Amino acid sequence: MVKVYEFDTLILGGGPAGLSAAIYASRGAVSTALIDVSMMGGQPSNYLELENYPGFPIIGGFDLMEKFEEHADKFGVQKFPMQEIEKIDLKSNPKIVLTKEGEFRAITVIIATGAQPMKLNVPGELEFVGRGVSYCAVCDGAFYKNKVVAVVGGGNAAVEEAMYLTKFADKVYVIHRRNELRADKIVQERAFKNEKIEFIWDSVVRKIKGDDLVHTAVLENVKSGEFSNLQVNGVFPYIGMTPNVENISGQLEQDAGGFILTDETMKTSEAGVFAVGDVRKTPLRQVITAAADGAVGAVYAVKYLEAHKHSTPQIV
Repeated sequence: MVKVYEFDTLILGGGPAGLSAAIYASRGAVSTALIDVSMMGGQPSNYLELENYPGFPIIGGFDLMEKFEEHADKFGVQKFPMQEIEKIDLKSNPKIVLTKEGEFRAITVIIATGAQPMKLNVPGELEFVGRGVSYCAVCDGAFYKNKVVAVVGGGNAAVEEAMYLTKFADKVYVIHRRNELRADKIVQERAFKNEKIEFIWDSVVRKIKGDDLVHTAVLENVKSGEFSNLQVNGVFPYIGMTPNVENISGQLEQDAGGFILTDETMKTSEAGVFAVGDVRKTPLRQVITAAADGAVGAVYAVKYLEAHKHSTPQIV
């Protein structure tokens, strides 16, 4: 028999948005549970260091998220990591999340599932994942000691990861489809001063080739239309993010990219459902904005519960 859990508020996602929401919901005196498909901490746990989170001039991503989790533990948030989610029903009352381990029911749901790097969608990309294609420089950078790699993109993530890779690689190419970067000026200045980094402008990757491992990125110059072969041992795409909305799409209003639409209170198109952090349509995706979203969403989830005068259910 499937075990049934009942809560006032169920939070999907254990990154900065989800953990922040858990803290605020618990402080609102409502029963709160947090589910994640992996371990708590989300993507920031993989960041080598952060230098833009207030109060910490520099801190490791894992260390910061560990503090988030400890704070949530202080308020008794029930955590369910490593859950394989089979179905999410946001239109039922109560809302239902079915996993391999049980059925979770809640009056309110806060979606904090985040986003993941977009794929290049070119031949060879998926075939060489783990054999020269990676979406995490911190995770895999050490494998490219004394090698040549390419980073694709022009935003903060791309440029910062390129600089990180210079700790290992002899050469790092940054391939960008435009003739100027989108990264913050301070980030650009550091990259331009790094002798190991070379920029390839107005170009896109059209194919990734190799044998057992990657050895070539086929580039196209978007202005001239000319193709060229770039000899590299690794390709790191950082061209944007796509929301983690599996089992959610079709139940809520979303934009063309799949990001969930909310109002300023993080309320979605479905009553009792809120979306926070990178999974929603937002002009900035940072740890600090995710944490702020989580606070707002949880406060208004509590207000929703108070308005509907739901009592706190107990675990069955």
